[in-house]
Amino acid sequence: STLGTITTHIYLLQSTMMKLAAFATLAGSAAAFAPAPMAKTSSVASSTSLSAELNGWIPDESKFAWGLPGSIDPIQEFDPLGFAKDTPLGLIKRWREAEVHHGRVAMLAVAGLLVTEEPIEFHPLFERSEVDIGPAVRQLDELDASGPYFAIFLALFIGAIEWNRALTGFSAPEGKFEFQQLNDDYYPGDTGFDPAGLKPEDPEEFATMATKELQNGRLAMLGLAGMVAQELVNGEEIFVNLGLATDRFDPSSVPIQF
Repeated sequence: STLGTITTHIYLLQSTMMKLAAFATLAGSAAAFAPAPMAKTSSVASSTSLSAELNGWIPDESKFAWGLPGSIDPIQEFDPLGFAKDTPLGLIKRWREAEVHHGRVAMLAVAGLLVTEEPIEFHPLFERSEVDIGPAVRQLDELDASGPYFAIFLALFIGAIEWNRALTGFSAPEGKFEFQQLNDDYYPGDTGFDPAGLKPEDPEEFATMATKELQNGRLAMLGLAGMVAQELVNGEEIFVNLGLATDRFDPSSVPIQF
């Protein structure tokens, strides 16, 4: 399978987190997870410099979600459940961090799910690339059955990415420390990975791009949830289910049971 197919199953491994992320998106919060009870304390506020400028963002308690981008027309500041109301800065940053990264995984997963199935069928990791290998939600199972070491490689690959993110954005667990506390000078989602140099230098352009990424990520999380649910229910590929492609999949041709 492709990298997109792998990320589809990363989603499955994190399904609970993704569903919470999609729910929080519908609620219009600037975060991906429902909040755990936490009192707003002066110590959290004082531990984060409100005057620090991060990609042009200056945390402002008087603004929605501390002024983070992502609130757009036609419904500005849509948050019917009040997730962003009176939320400490540290917590709102953690929610945005989760939302951004889950959105990125979902966008990759949607692309991978579509290109590996009928009618495109681009899956170079399989020996018989011209054969319909079935719904993308089961392709990781096929790889694991064909090569038992693939799961180990995948775990190490994901672990390396998450390790780099932890070193970049998360505070060391020492002194006065909160669970999953982000560094004061870390902008949620900005791990420094930008090989194509697409990150704008202008703060307004950066906020616009960040908002576009958030909106596409939110849509991808919802869309992926629906695609995965559909394939798990009826076992049909997306375009086949829509009547836009011919079903050529033969379950007996793969090393797993459907």
